Amino acid sequence: MAFTLLLYSAATLIWGSTWYGIKLQLTQVPPVLSVGYRFLLASAVLFFYCAVKRRRLRFSGRDHLFLALQGSTLFGLGYIMSYYATAYLTSGLVAVVFSTILLWNIFNLRFFMGRHVAARALVGGLTGLAGIAVLFRHDLAAFSASEGLTGLGIALVGAYMSSAGNVIGSSNAGAGIPVTQANAYAMAYGALLTLSIHFISGGELVMDWSPGYVAPLFYLAILGSVTAFGCYMLLIGRIGAEYAAYVLLLAPVIALGFSTVFESYRWCTGSVAGILLVIAGNLAMLTPRVPAGVLFRRIVKRG
Repeated sequence: MAFTLLLYSAATLIWGSTWYGIKLQLTQVPPVLSVGYRFLLASAVLFFYCAVKRRRLRFSGRDHLFLALQGSTLFGLGYIMSYYATAYLTSGLVAVVFSTILLWNIFNLRFFMGRHVAARALVGGLTGLAGIAVLFRHDLAAFSASEGLTGLGIALVGAYMSSAGNVIGSSNAGAGIPVTQANAYAMAYGALLTLSIHFISGGELVMDWSPGYVAPLFYLAILGSVTAFGCYMLLIGRIGAEYAAYVLLLAPVIALGFSTVFESYRWCTGSVAGILLVIAGNLAMLTPRVPAGVLFRRIVKRG
């Protein structure tokens, strides 16, 4: 039980805190370049791990095509959008909006892979969208190019791109590509895309060597992109994917806690109601067939 709880806590706290870490990356280094640095470093760590463990690193040209698609959407465009959205919104709100990735997963799996969508999951998705609308009700009512509405739009696009990357990643796993190696290559391809976008658009090689930038960069790359994901995969192996997915439900709550403490996020009745609707919707999408009450018993049994 203790080790399983440790894995849960580590994955949730790290992923929840990475959103504020992204906020700290918004310095003179362009966001696109920061994303490139992050996944270049993370992929190097994963390739080193694979080399030490003598994991297979040779794949077919077709495999590399789909790994490039996974990396371009999930670790490239999706994260570029998350960094830009954080420039307009508190990091906790970006995390909440990005949790709509669960809804986009359902959409993509249904329309591109023909998967059946349970009614409860559909209701959960609509509930989550209603929560987003409540959170941004003032910006939506004004319907102007306010910072809130701009950030919301960018975050929703980023969540969709990340979902597309998840679906492609699921297809890659089904094709027999191990997750660790897939992430190593996908992160490398994502870094290649972001760096290419930066330099092709006329950007220069810029680096902020201050501790306030370098420390969050290493935190995001090593802990956020490698360690937390490793904990999550171990959780899936110990208690199953349907129970491990609760990490995705709790991480935005942690992110909001960081925003409250470090970004002076102010709570009101509307924000509480909106966030509760998002959480309720995500809970419905995560567990369409599994009673949430058995989670603790599963942790005790497998811990």
